[in-house]
Amino acid sequence: MSPRFRAGDRVRTRAVNPEGHTRLPRYLCDREGTIETVHAVYPLPDDRARGVSVEACKKEVLYTVLFDGREVWRERSVEPLSVSADLWDSYLRPERAR
Repeated sequence: MSPRFRAGDRVRTRAVNPEGHTRLPRYLCDREGTIETVHAVYPLPDDRARGVSVEACKKEVLYTVLFDGREVWRERSVEPLSVSADLWDSYLRPERAR
C-alpha cells in the first residue's frame, strides 16, 4: 500500500461517529490539518479492538497530522496552540482549496 498523502498535504478528517473503538478523537472529527509525517503501514487498531487477528486486520498507512488550535477549538482556542495526532489513512480525505 502506497501513501495517498505526503508531508505538507492539507487533509480533512472524516465526520464519523462509529460504534466501538476508533483512534480518531471526536474533537478532531471534520477538522482540517496538515500532514506532518508519513509513517509505515500497520494493522488498523480499530479492527484489533473488535477482535480481528493481526493477520486479518486491514493494513493502512499511519500519518502524523498537525492541526491549528483555532481549527480544533474555534473561539475557545488560546494562541499559540497546535495539536498533532497520529491518524490512519481511512480517517482522512484530501482538503480542497477554498
